[in-house]
Amino acid sequence: MYARPRLPDPVRAAAVRAVIIIALTLSQLMVVLLGLLAGAWLVLPMAISTLVSSVVATWAVLDIWITSQSWKQRNGVVSVPSSVARANARARRAERRAARKAARRHGRAAGAGSGVGAGTGPGSGDPDGAEGWDVLGLR
Repeated sequence: MYARPRLPDPVRAAAVRAVIIIALTLSQLMVVLLGLLAGAWLVLPMAISTLVSSVVATWAVLDIWITSQSWKQRNGVVSVPSSVARANARARRAERRAARKAARRHGRAAGAGSGVGAGTGPGSGDPDGAEGWDVLGLR
């Protein structure tokens, strides 16, 4: 029903390359088998060539995976609306929003404009539990 997203160009190129190399390797293997049955002199060079081609074909298949991984690392993965990462980020944002709202409500109820530095001294009920430890003056 839903089409899969198109592969990135470098990954697709690696996949096409791998399919062509695998097809050539299988063709070489058939030539070796038929030459073996016919008793041709070409069997030994073709067998060596087929072994080398199988190593190249293995590398071509690994190249698809390597290219795909490097593409994902460089360009990121397209998020799907139902992905777990997006749901977790949405939950974290909602928690931060609720915490800010509660802090604002707590700040209004505690001091409601009682001057500069209100709510930062010892005994002010600092929500972080670091009452009076504002050494750098960051609050």
